[in-house]
Formats: sequence, C-alpha cells, structure tokens
Amino acid sequence: MKKTGKSLAAACLAVVLAVSALTACGSRNAAESTPAAGAEANGGKVLKVAMECSYAPYNWTQPTDANGAVAISGGSDFAYGYDVMMAKKIADTLGYKLEIVKLDWDSLVPAVQSGKVDCVIAGQSITAERLQSVDFTEPYYYATIVTLVKTGGKYENAASVADLAGATATSQLNTIWYDNCLPQIPDGNIQPAQESAPAMLVALNSGRCDLVVTDKPTGQAALIAYPDFKLLDFTGTDGEFQVSDEDINIGISLKKGNTELKDAINSVLATMTKDDYNKMMEEAISVQPLSE
Repeated sequence: MKKTGKSLAAACLAVVLAVSALTACGSRNAAESTPAAGAEANGGKVLKVAMECSYAPYNWTQPTDANGAVAISGGSDFAYGYDVMMAKKIADTLGYKLEIVKLDWDSLVPAVQSGKVDCVIAGQSITAERLQSVDFTEPYYYATIVTLVKTGGKYENAASVADLAGATATSQLNTIWYDNCLPQIPDGNIQPAQESAPAMLVALNSGRCDLVVTDKPTGQAALIAYPDFKLLDFTGTDGEFQVSDEDINIGISLKKGNTELKDAINSVLATMTKDDYNKMMEEAISVQPLSE
C-alpha cells in the first residue's frame, strides 16, 4: 500500500520513494521486453509478479537483498514486504523462478490484462469493478480500515466516523479508502485523491488535510515514519466505516481465464490461515526500512 517528514527516518524513506518514482516507468518497459508469462528462464518456469514496490508494509524498494528481498526486473534495486514474501512462498511451492516487476498503481491491471505479467500481488481489494477486468484468487489478506490524524489535532480523540464531521480529508487514488470511506464522513471536505500512499501521508504531515483513511498495516507502518501521527480504529463499533467484504478482502489478480494459475495459487493459499497472514504481515512491518 513509505513516507517523508522532518524525522530522520522519514527523510530516509523519501529517498526510497524517490528511487521508486524514477524507476517505475523503466520497470514498465522492462516488463515489455522480458519473456512472455510462464516462459522458460535459466532452465525453469518464471512467475512474473507486478507490484508498486512503494507501498510499505505490503511492498517497498530497498538497495540490498537484506531479509530475503528479491531483485527488481530491469534495475539494480530489490523489493521486499508482505507481497514479496507471499510471492516467494507461491513461487517456491509451485516450482517457479520469481521475477518482480515494478509498476505504478494504475499500470497494474493493464499489465496483467495484456499478459506482460502473470499476476499482481499489490494489496488490491477484490472489488466488483476490478472483477470486470481481471480474475482474483481467494484472499491472501483481510484488511481493516483505519484513520490517521495528527496527535494534538482537532480529531485526535474521534471515536467514530461521525466524530470526523467537517474534516478535510484525502486518500490514495482508485482505492476503497477514497471512493467508499471518505464520502461517509459527515460534511467532509474531500480533497483530490493522491497518486500514492506516500503522497497521502505527506499531505497529512504537511497539514494540507486533517486526516487520511487507509488500511491498518499501512497505518501501522506510517506511525514509524511519523511519530506524531495517531491511528484511529473504529472497527467493531457502531461508528465504524461501512465496508463490504469486497472492500476489505485483498486478493491476487490474474488475466481473465487463467484458471490454471489461479487454481495453483489458491492451492497454496489453502494451506494458510488468517493467523499465518497476520504473522507474516507483522514480520513485514518489523523489517520495513523505517523500523531500523
């Protein structure tokens, strides 16, 4: 789903994000020049997986292979995070060589539709709209919707969506946070959507908005970069954001009709539980760049 700010940790992540932004287009070109999905490479099958590589703790870019990070196709950097950990498990179990392709958010669905990549593992909600364009596996994570505000701000003690009334808010472009959750804020002053999760966090840190809405892992990661942020979780209360299963079920997208790969990935996911997913996410949060 990687921030900037005044703290040293936030500044370090800004460098990571800058590298991500500069290499996204290059990665897209690399995807076009690499072998077709499922092609033989170095004597084995290749599983080409696309992600942003700038959405900690789901995925991020780092300069080394520390913690088991995987080289990004067409570049000198490495990708790691929950999505990479999941991709590695799937590839290892199915006997594939893993290739990570770095793309911007809006390029992910077109890439899998065109067959340039085999699948997308990037924190995508399994929405009805997306299902018109791609197929999805069973969920590989179940998200919780949270709100980030600044400590000491007007909304730091909010206990429900209703308590956020009148807030200036934003979130990431083409996400259920922006499209479904923000409109539920009474009299909310909804600002234009941000192109990335890091951008929305910068907007909050700079004071351009009172709050952002995101999922819990992204929020937990943000607290490391921005210690003056506060995470509000209304889940399980009468004042929670109203979301459907399709909003919070996170899946792996594939080209429509690719049932062979879909069934194979589902066979791997079937061996895992929600507790397994949560433990893996906790590990990803613990080793993200800003946790060091």
